[in-house]
Amino acid sequence: MNNTEYYDRLGVSKDASQDDIKKAYRKMSKKYHPDINKEAGAEEKYKAIQEAYETLGDEQKRAAYDQYGPAGASGGFNGGGGFSGFDGGGFGGFEDIFSSFFGGGASRNPNAPRQGDDLQYRVNLKFEEAIFGAEKEVRYNREATCHTCDGSGAKPGTSPVTCSKCHGSGVINVDTQTPLGMMRRQVTCDVCHGSGQEIKEPCQTCHGSGHEKQSHKVSVKIPAGVETGQQIRLAGQGEAGFNGGPYGDLFVIINVLKSDQFERDGSTIYYDLNINFVQAALGDTVEVPTVHGAVEMAIPAGTQTGKTFRLKGKGAPRLRGNGQGDQHVTVNVVTPTKLNDAQKDALKAFAQASGMDPVHPKKKGFFDKMKDAFEEI
Repeated sequence: MNNTEYYDRLGVSKDASQDDIKKAYRKMSKKYHPDINKEAGAEEKYKAIQEAYETLGDEQKRAAYDQYGPAGASGGFNGGGGFSGFDGGGFGGFEDIFSSFFGGGASRNPNAPRQGDDLQYRVNLKFEEAIFGAEKEVRYNREATCHTCDGSGAKPGTSPVTCSKCHGSGVINVDTQTPLGMMRRQVTCDVCHGSGQEIKEPCQTCHGSGHEKQSHKVSVKIPAGVETGQQIRLAGQGEAGFNGGPYGDLFVIINVLKSDQFERDGSTIYYDLNINFVQAALGDTVEVPTVHGAVEMAIPAGTQTGKTFRLKGKGAPRLRGNGQGDQHVTVNVVTPTKLNDAQKDALKAFAQASGMDPVHPKKKGFFDKMKDAFEEI
């Protein structure tokens, strides 16, 4: 039977070595991985490559595929040409049934590509940077693909070989005597530590791990209107993958520093404005700071302390692009703590003109004057 479809998917000949098949798979999977290739049809191509390698990357499955095609690789036929029974075939005997409860069962392909770990980085922004956006360069350490061996872990000029103990599965069967009889379970191979491969001559740079420490930097565009706790995902800026898998992602966590002037809740900015009694009583036009620059605001006559005014469009941008928020200005009428004689006389005249009962301020004694003197120091 001439079964070549899986070989064609990887772009290798039918007599290719296992190392050639693995190299071709790593090259093709990198090219069509959905996180890297956004072209139409790339994901389907990647799945087809995965399917081909799951068979051709295993010597036993490959032999079955060469003889019987996809049905043979998936276990539809055995060496005798019929269905297998309880003696080591499709059902695997009672030992295999119990092994599914004691650490056995199906295991992943140890040589399949795996994405690297994600990383987090916390960046501090000034209040104004969060309002208007910014571009920040962040530096951090990560695990990168070894530049010497290109991630294989093997010394240049050599290649990893299929583990001689587990034959590439990454696991081995261990029989244990129990009161119920002999139990079989699967454990990680102690020779290849689950990788399915042995490295006879490790790379001198990464010592066989395929990774090396890297000081990495990347530029991050902070959109206008971000808030504390929000995060920005940078694809492929995390740690290196395994077996040719893609890098993980970097998540930049935003922390906005407090402002000396403003408070913020979403797109709304809050500001407290102190005015004096005369401004509150007679009204005034005052200059109010905003993140967009100072603006003039009218204080109506008779304004009471705690009154809030709205400056439309002077808040923070809305992240979804729906314009600007507002700034709320809360007025605080400040009562003077010290008056000169002319001010006192003016207030007494005001009280008399208003028909108020005469006021009788408490005269300060010696200790009150001493207290005032110490407060001034």
